[in-house]
Amino acid sequence: MKGEQTSSGGRPTLRDVAARAGVSRALVSIVMRGAPGASAASRERVLHVAAEMNYRPDARARSMASKSSPLIGVVYRQFGLFHQELLDGLYAAADVAGYDLILSAMTAHRDEKQAAETLLDFRCDVIILLGPEGGSPVLAGRLPVVVVGWHVTHQSVDVVRCSDDQGAQQAVDHLIQLGHRRITYVDGGSGPVSGARWQAYRAAMHRRRLVSGLNRKAGGLNQEHGVTAAYELMESGTPPTAVVAYNDEVAAGLIQTFRHAGIRVPQDVSVVGWDDSSLARLPHIDLTTVRQDQTELARIAVQRGVARLAAAYDASRDVVLPTELILRSSTGPPGGPHSLPRRP
Repeated sequence: MKGEQTSSGGRPTLRDVAARAGVSRALVSIVMRGAPGASAASRERVLHVAAEMNYRPDARARSMASKSSPLIGVVYRQFGLFHQELLDGLYAAADVAGYDLILSAMTAHRDEKQAAETLLDFRCDVIILLGPEGGSPVLAGRLPVVVVGWHVTHQSVDVVRCSDDQGAQQAVDHLIQLGHRRITYVDGGSGPVSGARWQAYRAAMHRRRLVSGLNRKAGGLNQEHGVTAAYELMESGTPPTAVVAYNDEVAAGLIQTFRHAGIRVPQDVSVVGWDDSSLARLPHIDLTTVRQDQTELARIAVQRGVARLAAAYDASRDVVLPTELILRSSTGPPGGPHSLPRRP
């Protein structure tokens, strides 16, 4: 019966299935691997018993026993919806390439080195890094490494990212065309992507000769950071008429806090996000945002890793994809002279 006690007292093993089916462990292995060497009747019996016992092959043991395991490891830090959607794209791209994906997370108490070592234990062929730590990846030069989202200088590391310069220029130009001059950038903390977007925003404002309207407000990665930034903006002496946020989640925190305080979006203040995640498309957010193509980022990241493994990679290791400004209802012309209400 399904779920019956096994000889090991835990999850069913090849030995358990073999004993129940009355065949050798080697025959069960042949059947589960789909390899030739088993009769149709034996194959049917083994599969029936395996299903009855809820047996699942041990993927780790199988991969470590293989000399060329088709595995892509992903080191990631969960930053929000954009990274969730990017992971989904990586699973799809890896499947098309014939690879399995193994995830290893970075947390407040688990750094990139620890996360990467877990993937080494699985003997992954390629490593993809999401969620910037900055500097040179710890596995650079040891096996194919692809970084998604930010630039690194190590010559053995492939980079796939979207153009922060283009995205910031699109956001700033759109707001200027609407009539805005005081445009604040709410950053994403101290990471390299946040810094790159600040420099891109700064360059775009300089290009339009709006140095006096330059302003950088500390933010972060999630909606809570957007809430804090919104309160600080409401308390400032010269509030902006428009805000460009580090990502959609920070932008959503800004919008909801402004509205809670009676500030109209976009009549009193326009807000632009970054990523075009599913959050941006929610009707009560309806966010104008800089779109990054997660599907294409994932596809090229897998493609580059597999190509470098086969020593067939392109000489250009830094792939920069275009961005697109998606217009929704969170931006509009400034409503004239106004001052944002102060924090209650």
